[in-house]
Formats: sequence, structure tokens, C-alpha cells
Amino acid sequence: MKTVTILGSTGSIGKQALEVVELHSDELKVYALVANNSVELLIEQAKKFMPAVVAIGNKEHEKQLKKELKGLDIEVMAGREAIIELAGSVEADVVLTAMVGFAGLEPTISAIESGRTIALANKETLVVAGDLIKSLCHQHGSVILPVDSEHSAIYQCLTGEQMKSVERIYLTASGGPFVDMPAEDLREVTPQLALKHPNWNMGPKVTIDSATLMNKGLEMIEAHHLFNVSPQQIEVVVHRQSIVHSMVGYQDGSIKAQLSYPDMRHPIAYALLYPQRLEGHRPLLTVEEMTRLTFEKPRREDFPCLDLAYEALDRGGTATCVMNAANEVAVQRFLKGEIRFTDIPKVINYTMDVAPERHANCLAVLKESDANARAIAQAWYDGI
Repeated sequence: MKTVTILGSTGSIGKQALEVVELHSDELKVYALVANNSVELLIEQAKKFMPAVVAIGNKEHEKQLKKELKGLDIEVMAGREAIIELAGSVEADVVLTAMVGFAGLEPTISAIESGRTIALANKETLVVAGDLIKSLCHQHGSVILPVDSEHSAIYQCLTGEQMKSVERIYLTASGGPFVDMPAEDLREVTPQLALKHPNWNMGPKVTIDSATLMNKGLEMIEAHHLFNVSPQQIEVVVHRQSIVHSMVGYQDGSIKAQLSYPDMRHPIAYALLYPQRLEGHRPLLTVEEMTRLTFEKPRREDFPCLDLAYEALDRGGTATCVMNAANEVAVQRFLKGEIRFTDIPKVINYTMDVAPERHANCLAVLKESDANARAIAQAWYDGI
């Protein structure tokens, strides 16, 4: 029986993780559930799964949480520091880090420093602090198992192989909702249109990142850190069916791929139950479903966020932290209808050019760079 802490239990990944726990209740048990604001759903989850601890980031909800869970054998915590402390609890075997954005970095570091196994769904952790995270994992004996479908696929394709024989990683992308939209029409894209992903059910931030191809840029940086491959070895490929979740090419000319239905419960279960493979939520693909698989190059000139990610990684230091912060600001402004879809890469590019470059050697520097980049990205919006 593995015990699991879920950071971000009320988000898309967190809710699907609880479905996996429910299906495999003889193998998995929830130790702790963590949310930021969605107190009603957190209460519902707590009553159903009866964790030892629940935590809410927004302290304004602490009173309601305690009232609703009174009489149950569940400890209630509140505030950001409480979340960081809970993430590092040695009571959990696995910590699923599914908090969105930079906010997930410190709790993930706390879990690593306690030597926990990390089921990583927060790609920004490695984007912002990849070198620091790798160093901490080595120091504390913590293992990262990727939850992103693409990185889970790569991990599975690499099992039993020697890294020196890897020639290329093919990172697949659905292409998002605007894969065929003429470049001149992208300027008029609305948040409502951008949130309609053709294949995946994801949270709003990840869905917009998918539409701009920034999600592939973030995943490229994550793959670089996870698998110790150069950016030049990582090729983004548009695969509209989202059946092939990624591929690995080897120096002998072989290519290995991982195929399954586009369902996040598959990589979540793989990470939580590793090395076991148990009955899942979906059956095997049929032969008919595997007969029409297509691959094509992305339209990089029309979706420049992908190249901005390669540029940030090439610059090194805090550049990827700056890029990530600017993207988070730009996406939120777009979702509020305050900037255009095509402004998102402009905000990122401007921020990367203006923000000072520093060595990303500690958390304090990364936090300062993140805050500074957000201010610069906001200033672009305000026309300052």
C-alpha cells in the first residue's frame, strides 16, 4: 500500500489522480490533500477519501474547512507555509505535485528535501529550476517520475536502454485548436475559442499554453532536464490524434513509441503505481484506431512561443525562469480579455530582452527573478 500526498487535488490532474486512487484503493491510499482556493471541492474530497491531513492555501477558507470536517479524524492546515511543510512530510511515499505554475516550486523542493518520490505534473518546476532540482534530488535521494503524458511516454521508451544510444527524442503535440487557422486570423482568437482543446481535458492555463505551443516549449525544457539530452536532440512533432504520446530514436535506427488513448489517468497511474502496471480506465487501442496516425512539423513562425523556449534554454541562468513568469502573466491577461492571443509571445519576448540575466544557483535568486519578470511583463501590458 502506497500513501500519496496530492498537491493541487482540486485541479484537473488532482481530480483524475483521485479517480486512479479510487480504482486502485487496494494499492493506493491518500495521506494528504492540498488545494489553494476550491474549499467546497476540497471538503467533498476529504470526506470521501478521509486523508490524515488537508491543507488550504487561502487562509480565509480555514474556518469553513475546520467547521465542515469537525469530528472527522482529519488534521486541517492553512497557508502557504503549511503547504510547504506538508509537502515534505515523510508520512507519504509519493508526492504528486500538480499545483500550476511557479507556485508549485517550493512545495516540490520541500518534498525532494524529505527524500520523497515525486510524481511530477508541475512542469514549471524543472523549467524554472532544473539544475537546482537535479542537484537536490541527487543530494537527498529523491526520484522524479514524470506525469506529463509526453514525458511519461519518453520514460517508458527509455526503460532498459542506455542513454548514450539515444539520438533523438520526438516530443509530440496535438497542435492545439488553431493548428490549421491562418496566421492572419490568430489575432482575433478569443479565450473561449482557445479553451476548446480538441483532444485533452486540461486546466485553463495548460490549455492556453497548448494553443500557443508554449506547452511544448516548457515540455522541451523539462525533457532536457529529466533525461539529460541536449535541446538539439529534442524535436517537436505535431501529431493531431494524440495517440502517440512521444517517441525515442536510437543510434541503430530504431524508434520506440508509447501509444494509448489521450487520457491523463494513464500516466498518473504509471507514476503512482510504478513499477506496477495494473488494470486501467481505458482498454487497448484497436488496430483501426492505429491505422491513421499522422505527423508533421509545427508552424513555428506562426506560434513563436516554441522558439522562445529554445532561446531561453540556450541563454541559460535565469532566462527560463523569466520566460515562464512572463508567460504566466500573459496567459492570465489573455484569459481576462485584456490582451490579444498574438500578444502572448510579444510579452514573453519583451520580458526576456529587458530582464537581467543571473545565475540560477539558489531559490532566493529564482524568486527575485520571477517577481522582477512579472513586473516587467505587467509593465508591457500597461504601456509603461
